[in-house]
Amino acid sequence: MQIQDLPYPDPGVPDARSGPRFLWWLFRNQLGGQLKSLAWGLLHFTSVAALPFCVGVAVQAVVDRSGTGLALAGGLLALACVGNAVGDTFLHRTAITNWITAAARVQQLLARKAAHLGSALTRRVAAGEVVAVSTGDVEKIGWFVEALSRFTAALVTIVLVCAGLLVYQPALGVVVAVGLPALALAVLPLLPRATRRADTQREKAGRATELASDTVAGLRVLRGIGGEELFLDRYRSASQEVRHAAVRSARMWSLISAIQVLLPGLLLIAVVWYGVRLAHEGRITVGELVAVYSSVMVLTYPLRHFEEIAMAYSFSRPSAKRAAGVLSLRRPTDTAGSRAAGVPSGDLYDPETGLLAPAGRLTAVVCGDPDTAGLLAERLGGHPSQEGASVLLGGVPLDELPLDSARTAVLVQDKDPVLLSGTLRDLLDVPASGTVRPDQALAAAQCDDVLTALVQGSLAATDPMDARITERGRSLSGGQRQRLALARSLITDPETLVLDEPTSAVDSHTEARIAQGVRELREGRTTVVFTSSPLLLDRADRVVFLHDGEAVAVGAHRELVRTEPRYRAVVTRETDDEAAPNGSVALNDVLHELEEIEEKA
Repeated sequence: MQIQDLPYPDPGVPDARSGPRFLWWLFRNQLGGQLKSLAWGLLHFTSVAALPFCVGVAVQAVVDRSGTGLALAGGLLALACVGNAVGDTFLHRTAITNWITAAARVQQLLARKAAHLGSALTRRVAAGEVVAVSTGDVEKIGWFVEALSRFTAALVTIVLVCAGLLVYQPALGVVVAVGLPALALAVLPLLPRATRRADTQREKAGRATELASDTVAGLRVLRGIGGEELFLDRYRSASQEVRHAAVRSARMWSLISAIQVLLPGLLLIAVVWYGVRLAHEGRITVGELVAVYSSVMVLTYPLRHFEEIAMAYSFSRPSAKRAAGVLSLRRPTDTAGSRAAGVPSGDLYDPETGLLAPAGRLTAVVCGDPDTAGLLAERLGGHPSQEGASVLLGGVPLDELPLDSARTAVLVQDKDPVLLSGTLRDLLDVPASGTVRPDQALAAAQCDDVLTALVQGSLAATDPMDARITERGRSLSGGQRQRLALARSLITDPETLVLDEPTSAVDSHTEARIAQGVRELREGRTTVVFTSSPLLLDRADRVVFLHDGEAVAVGAHRELVRTEPRYRAVVTRETDDEAAPNGSVALNDVLHELEEIEEKA
């Protein structure tokens, strides 16, 4: 896999049982790139390690006044330099390719998991956690995956050099062969503590990211209640904890780096001292002493990769654990599409509550608990948050359909829809039947004032479709965001549309016009609206009242207001004490309000 070939046609099925298993799975899936990196790494490191021997041959040739030996040394030096340059160039190329492709694979896996889970993802994992995993963590995971092959090349080179020194000069070779493994293993006792400090730093950084994300998302509300400084103080405190944790982690790694500098220096001193004695006794030549001395100096370069692989693993392990935690999430009911792909049509029925939404009709659902309504809306779209009986569409269980087919058949707009940044044209560029035009959807959702506000807020746009929407639509009011999201859902024109409180943030007159617009535009299509607004309820073909998780009453809105006290209490916001004596008064007030709004709308 080359960088220009990204993204992967299929990133594969990850082993998300643990962080180390996930890292090993990534390594195995990039085996070709790892072998290339290993080969170029061996060429690079062995060429570097060969330089001292070439220098030793050259020094000895000068001492012996041998022109042939000097020419041979020059040729070997040139060959080693070419190997060093070529190996280093292509090692860097393959290593960066492995890094980027590993990070890209993880990002693809995370994106697919987010699309698979839908809105259930942020209920099970904090939004800040998802952001941290998909940004900083993928870089650290990619770092370890690419560093592993370079470390292997460095390890093989050190073994080969030690073996070569034992053959070339046994007396000094034994000192080097014993000293180098000691250098490589000297920092092992410090690694667990360094790893724990790195884990703590990553955990605190994730908390700070999550807090920042939540604060920015709720900034408008915080300003309204004067809570800005409170949350900023919390973020300052969290960021200071991250700083302290980073300093503690850096201290440990600086100690490891110092040891990696100190011990090779001590080994070099020992080799020089012992080598000078051997040369003075005539047991080795000057060229051999220079070769061994230079070899020890050069080997400090591949030894650094021992420290790097330790750092890479320490930082990538918690990142891989977090990524594996997200990738291991599963939908509560997922049969992996046991039925053939297809888009069924017909009545929408929920066996658990008894809710029935006839095909081609506008059905309003009244539920006293907003959280219960939200969970039911997601279940109607095939996204249940817990195991249970599957919703049926035309008698076909949605849980048994491939996910793409289920989402094509039923579209759910939750009560807090997200507007992505970009132009309005981009926002409305969604998979659609082509039957509903953007202007029709915008008119039905009563977006005239929203279009005007977008044009006024854009410097160069004269066409509202070219006006830019800020991230999550933060420059718009709650009602404006809600109406744009409704227009986007209407353009999609699914066979079945489920709307959860689509007009909770708009005024009553606009709500009445939206109710009429949605009814007209969705004529002949199945529409389910979760609401307690009398204006929407009065426009529905049928109203289903849910109490304690069961459908207990079905009928027209005005009929249910007259005959069902529990329904009237939810719609009119009556308390238990007010319901009995004032039931008829509340009914008259509701009917009178409906008539006034209908006349003005």
